[in-house]
Amino acid sequence: MPVLGFLLFCCWAAFTEATYMKYKDPKQPVGARIKDLMDRMTLEEKIGQMVQIERAVATPDVMKKYFIGSVLSGGGSVPATKATPETWVNMVNELQKGALSNRLGIPMIYGIDAVHGHNNVYNATIFPHNIGLGVTRDPQLVKRIGEATALEVRATGIPYAFAPCIAVCRDPRWGRCYESYSEDHKIVQAMTEIIPGLQGDLPANSKNGIPFVAGKNKIAACAKHFVGDGGTTKGINENNTVISLSGLLNIHMPAYYDSIRKGVATVMVSYSSWNGEKMHANRALVTDFLKNKLKFRGFVISDWEGIDRITSPPHANYSYSVEAGVGAGIDMVMVPNYYTDFIDDLTSLVKNKIIPMSRIDDAVRRILRVKFVMGLFENPLADLSLANQLGSQEHRELAREAVRKSLVLLQNGKSGDKPLLPLPKKTTKILVAGSHADNLGYQCGGWTITWQGQGGNDLTIGTTVLKAIKNTVNPATQVVYNENPDANFVKSNKFSYAIVVVGEPPYAETAGDSMNLTISEPGPSTIKNVCEAVKCVVVVISGRPVVIQPYLSTIDALVAAWLPGTESQGIADVLFGDYGFTGKLARTWMKTAEQLPMNVGDPHYDPLFPFGFGLTTKPIKQN
Repeated sequence: MPVLGFLLFCCWAAFTEATYMKYKDPKQPVGARIKDLMDRMTLEEKIGQMVQIERAVATPDVMKKYFIGSVLSGGGSVPATKATPETWVNMVNELQKGALSNRLGIPMIYGIDAVHGHNNVYNATIFPHNIGLGVTRDPQLVKRIGEATALEVRATGIPYAFAPCIAVCRDPRWGRCYESYSEDHKIVQAMTEIIPGLQGDLPANSKNGIPFVAGKNKIAACAKHFVGDGGTTKGINENNTVISLSGLLNIHMPAYYDSIRKGVATVMVSYSSWNGEKMHANRALVTDFLKNKLKFRGFVISDWEGIDRITSPPHANYSYSVEAGVGAGIDMVMVPNYYTDFIDDLTSLVKNKIIPMSRIDDAVRRILRVKFVMGLFENPLADLSLANQLGSQEHRELAREAVRKSLVLLQNGKSGDKPLLPLPKKTTKILVAGSHADNLGYQCGGWTITWQGQGGNDLTIGTTVLKAIKNTVNPATQVVYNENPDANFVKSNKFSYAIVVVGEPPYAETAGDSMNLTISEPGPSTIKNVCEAVKCVVVVISGRPVVIQPYLSTIDALVAAWLPGTESQGIADVLFGDYGFTGKLARTWMKTAEQLPMNVGDPHYDPLFPFGFGLTTKPIKQN
């Protein structure tokens, strides 16, 4: 063909290309759009879709050059300290424009850990962590929390959250136990109702296993961590879950059946191993079981550097890790930093026919399916229309309701005494004490603003327990706050009663693993100094049951408040009787750490407070 003719042919081809591309037509069935797009994609473009990189290493140029399919914010990874929704939206859109500038214009999907509300973002509503929500046994409440969280995540331009965690924590020594709703898989299964909250209700005619996200006010969810993350030996994070297949299927798997039935868009693989085999390399469970037997049609994502950790030490043989992880059936890899290594290794493995092209096509088909289903091709760029949803009063009221329903009253009056709770609002003088009484960061716990969480009151907007008490008591009641008073101070002040708020410091993941489960100092001495001198209620702020038995005899009333989040007004609502206590333990409360693991139904079951325990009170009218 002469040069001129060739150029004319190219122009004609480009023109027809511009006129109609089936994959860009929302009227076409999703399957036809996927096929049309994949037929046009090069190997390089396909592998790019499988890559998820950290915001810190992402630029519009990187998105374009490497055809990157996804970006994430790790815990605490933000565009600026106390960033506004506008700053978030602009950052996400800049990266998205880089992705869209490629010849095929495939949008990237931005993901973030929104595990108890939109927890990385300043001024977001922080809901109670899952351990508290399990106590409520209220799937509709959790669904409403999902709806609110979706709106707040979308307020910052983000369409995808790495939630919910549907781990069944079987040992509270695990540093992620607070991310688990219960030791009982039936409660965890009920709580998967958060998925239709996040993603929207599945249409009546949906086929099982097909992902579903209902448009611009909803987000893609992620059931995690597949599978057995909550069953590791001694609760050691990322460790080995030693259990039979029937145990795995009966305890750790059931919530995945519910999640898939509810149209969950993605599933994240666990760092942990099952009987010595790394889940990130377990083809039998990821491909044969999750994808083929359960008919899951969304995409499977790795955890952060999850494939690196297939080897010990991590990243020791990265090419092998890529081969094992992608070969096992992982579709999108949370690389997240050294993405060129991943791209080079995967490209070479495919070109050398070590990983078949069919495996790459399966991964890309699933990723594109989620992107098409959620409308990302039609609406790739975010706007500020939902900015007012972030930390809205309505969402804070919902969180406050969740706090009220998550509290468990473990003791109310020493034996033979009359109950101490509810407390009178009108009295002369009360003492509020303890390391956690006036500490917003402590009551939110890990995964709040930063990955590990942090102490203090400046991290975000919310109400501390002390502030909530002051808001609630009669104006004539004098509230004295002393974080760690000595015994003389308490004795000499003639308090009507005291509220002591103590517990654990914030932590996340491995940093939270604990073999002794103690209340952090000076908590025990505060309990001793206060409760030996005056009638006291102790409120425990913790990510799990802690050892409390040594102090019980001095305590009048004991409340488990878990990690309530920003809306501690819910604690005062119940302490002072505007609402009654209704919560029932969704975890066994042990006497000593040496008893662990100990779950309801075990032959050696001898708890301090059994699974399902919780005293109740009636609301009272008082001024």
